[in-house]
Amino acid sequence: MAPPTELLARPERSSAPGSRAMGRLVAVGLLGIALALLGERLLALRNRLKASREVESVDLPHCHLIKGIAFVFNIFHRFGKGLKFPGLHSFAPDKPGGILMMDLKEEKPRARELRISRGFDLASFNPHGISTFIDNDDTVYLFVVNHPEFKNTVEIFKFEEAENSLLHLKTVKHELLPSVNDITAVGPAHFYATNDHYFSDPFLKYLETYLNLHWANVVYYSPNEVKVVAEGFDSANGINISPDDKYIYVADILAHEIHVLEKHTNMNLTQLKVLELDTLVDNLSIDPSSGDIWVGCHPNGQKLFVYDPNNPPSSEVLRIQNILSEKPTVTTVYANNGSVLQGSSVASVYDGKLLIGTLYHRALYCEL
Repeated sequence: MAPPTELLARPERSSAPGSRAMGRLVAVGLLGIALALLGERLLALRNRLKASREVESVDLPHCHLIKGIAFVFNIFHRFGKGLKFPGLHSFAPDKPGGILMMDLKEEKPRARELRISRGFDLASFNPHGISTFIDNDDTVYLFVVNHPEFKNTVEIFKFEEAENSLLHLKTVKHELLPSVNDITAVGPAHFYATNDHYFSDPFLKYLETYLNLHWANVVYYSPNEVKVVAEGFDSANGINISPDDKYIYVADILAHEIHVLEKHTNMNLTQLKVLELDTLVDNLSIDPSSGDIWVGCHPNGQKLFVYDPNNPPSSEVLRIQNILSEKPTVTTVYANNGSVLQGSSVASVYDGKLLIGTLYHRALYCEL
């Protein structure tokens, strides 16, 4: 009679090939599920990027290019230059960014760079979204999203009109501002800001976008309180405020949406409606006289990240009228396949004059 240990061992040896086969089947099945999920996520990302979309040209008659500077700006007649960002092509020279100003009341407006006060780290200045706030005493504060060494800060300046210069007042850093994209000022040290991602690490950002986690948000900042006031965005991008200060508008670039949120006295936000569009909405500018929203858009987001000079990113500008109504009017004011203007990110209008800015190309000035 065989020893008990041998009797126990025989069934284990005879069942090992079947166990190994089952293990391989499980592994193959899991790999198949993972590949299917990755394929579905890739297809979904292409759809979110509008990777197959092309635009038909919509021209404006009285336009000319502003050459020599790579632009990013999102308020009328004040803008930043030279944004450098991971994954984006850049025509900007290898030098720090700056803040420029255009007086659209001039017959032939031109860009002038504003001098920034000593003590501010100009060497790492990498401006992104910007906003202004005019106080009761007519003091003008300029808020600038900055990415020094690809980190995230908000810089607050005071505009010295007599000297055409900026006095740096404060640098804002906070754990709730890990991936700041744009900003709208609501006080001398108070603002709403969009985080286009939940994470700050580049790889985790990519993973967050790829998996479509919808973790982007809007944060309210004041010296006394910092809080998340809206969340659940695919990639919260441009942000602005209505002329009556009652509503906040947020562009969700990869969801092709503009969210309308009501602002409360405690600075919390409540979503009222969502306007769905057929393009990647970037920055939002408000016509102060009419309340119309002007939007710089990317018809095909894939071309932004996979740059091909023979098939460059296209540009598109939308005008949205009566956004609070049941049926807002959406008009394509300008569109170009990249032959004139590449990667439009914002369009600002003032007194019948339109300024279209881009992520990394030139700017276009038009008389409407």
